Amino acid sequence: MVHSAATFYGFFYTNMFDFIRSHRRAMLVVLLVLVVPAFAFFGLEGYTGFMSRDRALAEVNGVDITQPEFDAVRRNQLEEIRLAMGSQFDIEAIDTPAFRQSVLDDIINQRVIVESAMRGRFSVSDEQLRETIARIPAVQEDGRFSAQRYRQVLAAQGMTPADFEARVRSDLILSQVLGPVANTAAAPQRVVDDLLEALIEERTVSIRRFNAVAFENDIEVTDEDVAAWYADNAESLRLPDSVNIHYVVLDEEAARQGLTVPEAEILTFYRQNEARYGQPEQRRVSHILIEVAPNADDQARAQAQARAQEIAQALQDDPSGFAEAAREFSEDPGSANQGGDLGWIARNTLVPEVEEAVFELEPDTVSDVIESAFGYHVAIVTDLRGEGVKPLEEVRDDVENEVLRQMASVRFADMATELTNRVYDERDALAPIAVELGLTMRQAQGIARSGVLPGEFFAREVQIEPSQRQILNNPRVLQVAYSPEVFRDRYNSGLIEVSPGTIVVLRVESVNPSAVPALELVQEIIREDLLRQRAVSLARQAGQAALSVIDEGQSPIGFSAAEVVSRQDGRSLTDRELDAAMKLVRDQVPSVIGVETATGFTLLNVTEVLPGEPLPAEAVDQFKQQLAQAWGVAQEEAVLEVLRRQFNTEVLPAARALIDNND
Repeated sequence: MVHSAATFYGFFYTNMFDFIRSHRRAMLVVLLVLVVPAFAFFGLEGYTGFMSRDRALAEVNGVDITQPEFDAVRRNQLEEIRLAMGSQFDIEAIDTPAFRQSVLDDIINQRVIVESAMRGRFSVSDEQLRETIARIPAVQEDGRFSAQRYRQVLAAQGMTPADFEARVRSDLILSQVLGPVANTAAAPQRVVDDLLEALIEERTVSIRRFNAVAFENDIEVTDEDVAAWYADNAESLRLPDSVNIHYVVLDEEAARQGLTVPEAEILTFYRQNEARYGQPEQRRVSHILIEVAPNADDQARAQAQARAQEIAQALQDDPSGFAEAAREFSEDPGSANQGGDLGWIARNTLVPEVEEAVFELEPDTVSDVIESAFGYHVAIVTDLRGEGVKPLEEVRDDVENEVLRQMASVRFADMATELTNRVYDERDALAPIAVELGLTMRQAQGIARSGVLPGEFFAREVQIEPSQRQILNNPRVLQVAYSPEVFRDRYNSGLIEVSPGTIVVLRVESVNPSAVPALELVQEIIREDLLRQRAVSLARQAGQAALSVIDEGQSPIGFSAAEVVSRQDGRSLTDRELDAAMKLVRDQVPSVIGVETATGFTLLNVTEVLPGEPLPAEAVDQFKQQLAQAWGVAQEEAVLEVLRRQFNTEVLPAARALIDNND
């Protein structure tokens, strides 16, 4: 695997180079290391011929950007997002045309930066390289560069000093293309002042919303309406090719199947790990609270204390009446009905004053009055548990689960080894392997290249469990499912690690050609969508009509109470409503305007413009820094656009098809 310097830095959670300002730089070194030697070895013509066997998506300076290159970057980015999002990852929501366009743009930008660096013959001195590496915190000890630490860190990453230094040098070279642009970016002061003024400006606004839901009862969507829409728009519902697969999942749960823990193992583990099951001294405590308000005066406090003292003296003579007295006198709503019982108490669980007192009490002895921030307490200890080891029966379930987990871990490793051997020895069938290893054979229908097809559009004989959907949407699983050996030749896949401790092996059973879902499957979805569209349309018509009446001179009615909003605080306004209110030209205030929303239409009565409170100096400085960064990004994009033209960049038709249709 090729490691970039940015990947190395990310491993140590540090900011290594100030001039490496965006994630896309992480791939530049790979391009330089791979592309530049290729030019030298093959020559431009030979390189073009060599790469042309793969489908070209774009061209930079006469050299193709191919689909395998695109697929690799796209796959890596999806995997990074999946790891970051965990169970919330939804490939259909992430792998959109906009995402695929962004991936291609990144690759093109990386390529033109490499071309520019080569043409400019940029270089980095050995001294600059040494200084840069010496500033990396991960290779320092006591704030100074350590050669020994440097070698240790690189060895842990499987890199030699020569490899790493070559990659850092490449990063430094490539940073010279856009680095000066970003490092010198600064927005004009007039722009800064205008933006700050707009940021803090406030406006007084009241609203009247016309929501679509209020009009739905007035709408009827007939079967004829649904059929007509389907006839005109069915092609927009077309599903891509998909596959039906059989697969097995090897994880801890699968490795646990059939395992039982012998009693001797439970006892041995318990004895060897008694320290894990130690328990501190505990006391069963009851109390009576005479509450005192935090702002109570001295007289009220004295009265509460006297009352608590009276209760304490009575119970010290006869502790057997404590529970009844607590029900009658205690003002602690959480324990009074339970006779003042607080349950088993260990240290560091009660307020310090009460805890100190009860851990000095003898059992069945009533305390003197105890003062705390809550008032005055009278307490009794009704039972004791000494410090020691919890009995086995009390922790048996925990011990058994831990032993079972360890047994499953060993069995998992054995099963993974056996599964690896079997899927390659018997590539034509997965079922016998599943039976022999005791793994559940699962099936999933409608797995497209982009992920699991939505159930609303694809009829499945067996529904996919939510827990399996995340596995099937994993980019690695999708990549393998459509690899030539698995998709075309129908061989078993190898082991696919979708996450630590979870392995998948799959087999493609059949292919579903691209098709339009039957009307019967999607008719209710179409009906709901038509209902929503028509309700939104009626809401907008009603809103426009109300706005027209106001424009003709009628006073605004039916509006909410006025609110003062700003770009920093929209109060109850949605983003679209706030944007419309703040964009209204100052000279047109007061005014009533209308804005279409996703749910209908909103009237905004903007009555006043206020200057707003100035930001603190620290916030202004932070804003200027953020603006400078944004300004630098904009200038970088402008430079990249110039470089694209300079190196005759062309996006080919195949790219458009891939981006729009994932084909």
